[in-house]
Amino acid sequence: MTSQIIRKPAWLRSNLGNNANFAATGRIVKGQCLHTICESGRCPNLGDCWNRRTATLMIAGDICTRSCKFCNTKSGKPLPLDADEPRKVAESVKALGLKHAVLTSVDRDDLPDGGAGHWVETILQVRRLNPQTTIEVLIPDFRGNPTLVQQIIDARPNIISHNIETVRRLTSMARSVARYETSLAVLRQIAASDLPAKSGLMLGLGETEEEILQTLRDLRATGCSLLSIGQYLQPSKKNLPVAAYIHPDKFSEYKQIALSMGFRHVESAPLVRSSYHSIDYIFSPNDKSPASPSPGTI
Repeated sequence: MTSQIIRKPAWLRSNLGNNANFAATGRIVKGQCLHTICESGRCPNLGDCWNRRTATLMIAGDICTRSCKFCNTKSGKPLPLDADEPRKVAESVKALGLKHAVLTSVDRDDLPDGGAGHWVETILQVRRLNPQTTIEVLIPDFRGNPTLVQQIIDARPNIISHNIETVRRLTSMARSVARYETSLAVLRQIAASDLPAKSGLMLGLGETEEEILQTLRDLRATGCSLLSIGQYLQPSKKNLPVAAYIHPDKFSEYKQIALSMGFRHVESAPLVRSSYHSIDYIFSPNDKSPASPSPGTI
C-alpha cells in the first residue's frame, strides 16, 4: 500500500538566495571549510537567512551517528574532530558581523563526552573574538548525561536550545536514539540553571491537536520559555512523508496558546525553524525585556 502524496500548498514558498550578501555568506562559510545546518538540513529559509548574512554553523563535522527519519543530515561513522574548528567558527562569526551567533552540531555518540568539550571550546573562542555577540547553542541530548549537559551550561551561552522535535507518541518513529523524556530532562536542567531554555516542535507528522497541546504543557513544565513551531517538510524520499500541511492560521493559534501558557517568546509559522529569526528571542517583543543574562565567564 503506497501512501498518498499530499500536494504542497502555496504558503510554503520560500525565498531564494540571490543577492550579494548571500554570496558573501557562502564564501565565508566555505572558505573556512565549515558546515551549516542550513545546507545539510535543506532548510527552506536558507535564501532568506543568507541574504541577511546569517547562518547556523554546525560543528563537530557533518556526519551524524544517528539516523533520525525526519533529518537530512548524513549519518554514519564521523571523521575525527577538527581541533582548529572552534577558531574557524569564531573567525567566521566575526567575518559575518553577527550580533547573534547560532551554533548546532551533529550527534557524536562515538566520542566519550559526546563532543561536549569541543562545544565548550567553540563557545569560548567565539566569545573571545566576538565579545559583543550573543551566543545561542542548539545541543544534542548527550544521551541524557547531566554531567555533559552541565559542561555546556557552565560555558554560559545566552540561550541553550534542545529540540523536542515531535509529540511523545511519534518520537520513536521520527528519532532514532533520542527519547521524549530524555529531552524533557535536558530542558529541565537548562531551565534550572537560570539560562533560557528553548525548544522546537515540528507539525505535520500525524500528531493530533491534543498531543500538540500536551507537548506544549510538558515543555512549559520543564521551565522551557522559548519555543519554535514549524511545518515538517520531507527533505528527501528516504525521510518520513508529510502526513498533513498545517494552515498558517493554526500556527498563529498555537502561538497564542503557548504564550498564554507562559512561554516568553514563540515563533510559530509553517517555515519557522529553530534558528529562524533567532535574534528575536534575545530581546522578546512580547515583554520588551532581555531574554537572557549577560554572558558569564569561566
